[in-house]
Amino acid sequence: MKNAIAVLVGLALIWLVSGVPCWATGLSTELIEITPQQELEAFLDRFFARQMSNKHIPGVAFVLVKDGKISFSKGYGYADLEKKIPVIPEQTLFRVGSISKLFTATAIMQLAEKGLLNLDDDVNEYLEYFKIDQTFPQPITFANLLTHTDGFDSGWGLGAFAHSQAQMTVLADYLAQRLPPRLLPPGEVFLYSDVGMTLAGYLVEVISGIPFSQFIDQNIFQPLGMRHSSFLQPLPLKLAPNLAVGYKYGQTKAEGRGQRAEGIDFDMASQDGIYQRRSFAFNNSVPAAALMSTATDMGQFMIAHLQNGRYSKTRILEEATAKKMHRRQFTHHPNLAGSAYGFYERFLNQQRSIEHSGRMNGYSSLLFLLPEQNLGFFVACNNNAGSLFRELVSQFMDHYYPVSRKLTPLSNSATLTQEHLQKFQGTYRYNRYSHSTIEKLGAVLGEAPEIRVIAGNDGTLAVSSLGKKWVEEEPLLFRSQVADIYMAFRQNQRGEITYMFLGNSIFATLERLAWYETTAFHFQLVVFCALVFLSSCLGGLISWFRSNLFKLPTKAEGRRQKAEVFFILNSRKSSFKQASGITKLAQFLAVLVSSLNLVFMIGMGLVVFRTDFWEFFYGLPKVAIALLYIPLLSVSLTVGLLILVVLVWKNQSWSWLGRLYYCLITLAALVFIPLLDYWNLLGFRF
Repeated sequence: MKNAIAVLVGLALIWLVSGVPCWATGLSTELIEITPQQELEAFLDRFFARQMSNKHIPGVAFVLVKDGKISFSKGYGYADLEKKIPVIPEQTLFRVGSISKLFTATAIMQLAEKGLLNLDDDVNEYLEYFKIDQTFPQPITFANLLTHTDGFDSGWGLGAFAHSQAQMTVLADYLAQRLPPRLLPPGEVFLYSDVGMTLAGYLVEVISGIPFSQFIDQNIFQPLGMRHSSFLQPLPLKLAPNLAVGYKYGQTKAEGRGQRAEGIDFDMASQDGIYQRRSFAFNNSVPAAALMSTATDMGQFMIAHLQNGRYSKTRILEEATAKKMHRRQFTHHPNLAGSAYGFYERFLNQQRSIEHSGRMNGYSSLLFLLPEQNLGFFVACNNNAGSLFRELVSQFMDHYYPVSRKLTPLSNSATLTQEHLQKFQGTYRYNRYSHSTIEKLGAVLGEAPEIRVIAGNDGTLAVSSLGKKWVEEEPLLFRSQVADIYMAFRQNQRGEITYMFLGNSIFATLERLAWYETTAFHFQLVVFCALVFLSSCLGGLISWFRSNLFKLPTKAEGRRQKAEVFFILNSRKSSFKQASGITKLAQFLAVLVSSLNLVFMIGMGLVVFRTDFWEFFYGLPKVAIALLYIPLLSVSLTVGLLILVVLVWKNQSWSWLGRLYYCLITLAALVFIPLLDYWNLLGFRF
């Protein structure tokens, strides 16, 4: 399992830093002119036939737009497996998840060009129902919200879903109750989350004076003729029957039952496993993730953006506004990819793309634009398809925009000393995880992988999982030896490295960890604590059996015990009673603290690993909430255990070996406290 996770993390890192192969001379001929529709269809048919089988994807919708019109659209597979309803691009709706953010960003730009807001305004000036804490001197602006540089903490998944419309929280209350803390000054680091865009959508309501979904309908859907799109939950009656069913695939029926979660019902069995239907999730983060749309409707939205706001004879944005929205607005370094307003950019085969992906429980999607080619495509499927879109973009670009390999000569790395490179060595973690809530555990489960940077003896840096060496081209900027791909670092005022930024994706933003923050170190601590707690529990169990099941001494033992008791009672009667009480209480507390901590570790581990990922979006399971009471009790008892162990040493009640053993138990219990606190498991932080 550990090796499999490492391989997956490595593959993800390779994609993030390299996009697709960097080849030097491109085909300047336009795609549609050189590629008949039949060839494109054959290419996509081969791709989806292979991928849908390998990744167990029930259905896919695809649309490609070029030069202001829909050039190709097609559905593959089924929107509903049980009813055998096929995917129809003009009719089948998919939940597009975070692609919703592009509509929210477009709405903000519409308000900006009407003079109702300025992108550099402090958003607090527009908020009345609640205010953002002034943690830093710099205010959060609309531009910060649209580029994910607002500095809010990332975690916001717990409680994002509701089981019914009645259980949903009004957007204003949802934000007021759940706005996360500000971790960073705005405008410094890209930290992706739903927070900023949900707040931006709420500001659309505040400034326009109408509900967010109504504003989008009047100002985007209607002008573009997007008649099969909606942010409403549930969908309007005329659209609801056409929503594709979201699925999860399980390898075996037993496995599927083991991972049953609220909102998952069993549906269709395949040759190798089963497809499980996902029930409709009501998303509280409406502006960030609630859109449902068809492929062809999304095609019309793409056409409007590729034509700088114009669709047919109507406009949703002025040309200057659209160009500003598509332009890079933030980057960690000029040589790296950045973010536009709503979109994020990548550089693939000498082409600049602006794009956004999305996922919901049982749905995945990608909107991909090549502005210079006036081309874009949208693809959606009704399960969480993992690497499907990464492979589609890679193969599409290599097939239609291939380039030949040509590297820019590298500078001489021999002049870089080991001492200089040592400042970059260390462990770095992707910053897209909650720092302040229990959702931080997602970092351990692969949501925020860690990578290791090692200083080489040959004047280069090596990055774990990437298999490449990097040479410094200018201060804090390194380039791969095998491709024109860059890696940059950031340092604080003391010259200490704080961040690393990788390759062609702005999502590859990693924060440097202290040695005691790494997952590897924490894993060692957990193993140490677990072994000590287990030995304490086993020792206590053995002691109980000996005292309760084998408590009749032999005659010789009885005479010896009587002699010892007679001697002690005559010499130190009062001190014996006191010491005996302290040692028994210390033994009892050691076993109790160890047992509580073991129960918590095992119980929380079972909850995390056996609960379906998307169930956490409905809120923390009740059993997990109950388990969070255990550390609070354990910590208070650990304080008492520490006091008793000190008294035992003072009275010398045990042998040296016994005292050292109980010191070890106390040490493990004390070490466990900051471990719990680091992962936000001490208290109710959710």
